[in-house]
Amino acid sequence: MTVSTNLTTPARALAIGAHSDDIEFGCGATLAKWAAAGCEVHLLVCTDGSKGTWDADADLVSLVARRRTEQRDAAAALGAREVHTLDLVDGELGDDLFTRARVCETIRVTRPDVVLGHDPWKRYRLHPDHRFAGLLTIDAIVAARDPHFFPEQPVPHHRPRHVLLFEAQQVHHVERLDAAHVAAKIDALLCHRSQWRSTMGIEGHSEAQRGEFEGTQRDQAAATGLRVGARYAEAFARLDDL
Repeated sequence: MTVSTNLTTPARALAIGAHSDDIEFGCGATLAKWAAAGCEVHLLVCTDGSKGTWDADADLVSLVARRRTEQRDAAAALGAREVHTLDLVDGELGDDLFTRARVCETIRVTRPDVVLGHDPWKRYRLHPDHRFAGLLTIDAIVAARDPHFFPEQPVPHHRPRHVLLFEAQQVHHVERLDAAHVAAKIDALLCHRSQWRSTMGIEGHSEAQRGEFEGTQRDQAAATGLRVGARYAEAFARLDDL
């Protein structure tokens, strides 16, 4: 299969993730590259992150507030313009009509040339929020492009040009990256301090574990880069016929 590389830098991009940090893991370096080249980058986070801790006694109200702050800091590290949130309960995301309308309206408001999101068709995916966030992304694009879906919304319909799906079951597209883009992705990920232990394997202030995490991110980007002879890259499924 032929794998395409490097879309023309879009004027606007919208990345949709189930939780805070999902976007950074999935496409953070690509967003950093585009933002540095002048793209207006928007993030949409679907859930409140209230399940994002291993501490059974955690104050979940404080956790939600912390994760919201961490996401804003991470967006700044990537050079993103704005973080949009649905604030739905973590672990309870669904592809219902009301939620689809909210994602559709975000697409119509931000008017992206490229939408990025979870691959909903990835086999053996465990987390339902990732699966439903991917389905919402696809279904909301279909709605956003057609004026007869949700005509009550106070913004005109909008058809993106491309969809890039991260965590892809089948890779069709690769974005070439340089070291600065990967560094921005790592910086953004490390803004999610509440997730260091559960997601990134960093206990407390362990410099060794932090270094191992950073090295893993670089190694993964380098392995993807081998597909196209690049130093670093991120991989996606690509849809163009929208």
